Amino acid sequence: MSVKLNVNQKPVQVDAAGDTPLLWVLREHLDLVGPKYGCGIGVCGACTVLVEGHPTRSCITPVSVVAGSSITTVEGLSADGSHPVQKAWGELDVPQCGYCQSGQMMSAAALLDRTPKPTDDEIDTAMNGNLCRCGTYPRIREAIHRAAGQLMPALRD
Repeated sequence: MSVKLNVNQKPVQVDAAGDTPLLWVLREHLDLVGPKYGCGIGVCGACTVLVEGHPTRSCITPVSVVAGSSITTVEGLSADGSHPVQKAWGELDVPQCGYCQSGQMMSAAALLDRTPKPTDDEIDTAMNGNLCRCGTYPRIREAIHRAAGQLMPALRD
């Protein structure tokens, strides 16, 4: 089946079975390797991408379900790493092993799109389900606060 998508603001067309997980279309057909395979059942968050701006587990989302949708991967946040979330992650050395971090960044970007200055509780709720085996949760929270400050400098404390 031929599926049309808009990935990282570019129209693409791929030939894949309708039940192929979006993750494999992104990685194998489009060479976008930011989203990772973690658990395969949608609980770890390593595969998180944005579909129409909403965090979505790409390992359990059939490509046919998102046909025609706008999809953003971590590569699509910015080509040069200048997105506030990407910058904050680097400035604070958030990743340890780094495996889960693209999913973490995508959930953080979605949170900041809808909640420009989130509280710790709002961050914890939004990031719940993005698992980090290295336990970098405090740095993730700090990076989200820093990115919020970069997105909304007038709201800085």
